[in-house]
Amino acid sequence: MRAPRRLFALVPTVALVLALGACSSDDVEPRRAPDESTMTAPTIRPDDEASATPSPPNETGGRPRFAGTVATGLEVPWGIAFLPDGTALIAERDSALIKALGRSGDLRTAGEVPGVVPSSEGGLLGLAVSPSFDQDQMIYAYFSTAEDNRVVRMEYDGRSLGEPEPILTGIPVGSIHNGGRLLFGPDDMLYVSTGETGDADLAQDPDSLGGKILRTAPDGSIPSDNPDPDSPVWTSGHRNVQGLAFDDRDRLWATEFGSNVWDELNLIEAGNNYGWPAAEGDSDLKGFVDPRVQWQPENASPSGLAFADGHLWAASLRGERLWRIPVRSDGSVGPPEALLLGDYGRLRTAVRAPDGSVWVSTSNRDGRGTPGPQDDRILELRP
Repeated sequence: MRAPRRLFALVPTVALVLALGACSSDDVEPRRAPDESTMTAPTIRPDDEASATPSPPNETGGRPRFAGTVATGLEVPWGIAFLPDGTALIAERDSALIKALGRSGDLRTAGEVPGVVPSSEGGLLGLAVSPSFDQDQMIYAYFSTAEDNRVVRMEYDGRSLGEPEPILTGIPVGSIHNGGRLLFGPDDMLYVSTGETGDADLAQDPDSLGGKILRTAPDGSIPSDNPDPDSPVWTSGHRNVQGLAFDDRDRLWATEFGSNVWDELNLIEAGNNYGWPAAEGDSDLKGFVDPRVQWQPENASPSGLAFADGHLWAASLRGERLWRIPVRSDGSVGPPEALLLGDYGRLRTAVRAPDGSVWVSTSNRDGRGTPGPQDDRILELRP
C-alpha cells in the first residue's frame, strides 16, 4: 500500500510555503479551458538551511513580454535545440521529421529519422546539439522504436542528416511514459530522461534504464564519476521526466509527471532516489528525496523546462500554462507564477534561445488537444 501523503507544514519564518497542488499525469486528459478561480497555489518545500534568504533583484522579475510566434503549422514539436549559428532544430514527434528554422524565419525539413515508431506518448522526442558541434557536426535524438527507446547521434552538415549511430539502447518503451528529454550539461556530458512505461516497478529496478535520469559521455560511454561506474543511471525513482534544465550555478532541475496526486519539480543530484512509486510528491520517507515544488493535476502536467533570467520556466500540458519559478542563489525557490493561462492550449517544450528569450511550443495536435488554425506553433517570450 502506498504511504499516505501530506501537505507541507507552514514554517513561520518562511514566506514561501504555499500550497501548490502537484499535478497528475497527462495520460488521458483532454484539453479543456482552465478555470483560474479554482487554481490551487503551488506548494514549495522549505530549505532547512537557507529558506529565509531574500531573493536577489533579478529573481523577482517583471512581467515577461510576449514577443510573437516564430513558427506555425508544426506537428507535435517535441525537441528544440540550437546550432551555434542560431538555427533552431525542431523534432516532430509523430512525423519523425527534424525541421530547421533559420534566423531569417525560413522553415525547412532537414531530414527524417529512420526507425521511429510513434505512439500515444512515443516517437521522435528530445534533441540536443553536440557541445563541440563546430568540430564534429553531431546532433543527438531520443526516439521510440518497436523494441526500445534509444539515443542516436547523426551528422548534420547544415543541409541533411547523416545515418543515425545508436549510442544508448535498451531503454524500455511503451505507449506511455517514455521520458525523452536530452540535455548536455556544463560538464559536456549528456543527460537523458526516461519513463517507466506504465510499469512503476522499473523506476526502482537498478538493472532497468526506465524511470531514471541517465548520464553518458557524448559517445555513449559511461563516465567514471557516475554513481555506479558501470551504469549510466544518474538518479532513480522517477515516473516520467520530460523536462531538464541547468541553472546558472550548474544545478540540474527536472519536471516530472505524477500519477493522480502530485506533479513535481525536483533538484537533481547524483545518486538520489526520488521515490516513485512509493512516494508521489512530498512524503518524508527515508531514503527518498522530496520535490522542491509540487502541483495538483489540473494545474500542470509539466513537460519541457528551461532556465532564463533567474527563473525556471515549465511548460504545462493539461494545465495549459507556463509556470515561471524564481530560483535563489542557494537553490531554494520562490512562489511559482502562472503565465499564458489557457491562451494557447497545451504547452509541451520550453527552451532558452541564444538571445536569452524563452521559446515555448504548443502540443495541440498530439491527440489530446484542440488544434487552432496555426497549431502547432512555437511562441517567443522576452523575460
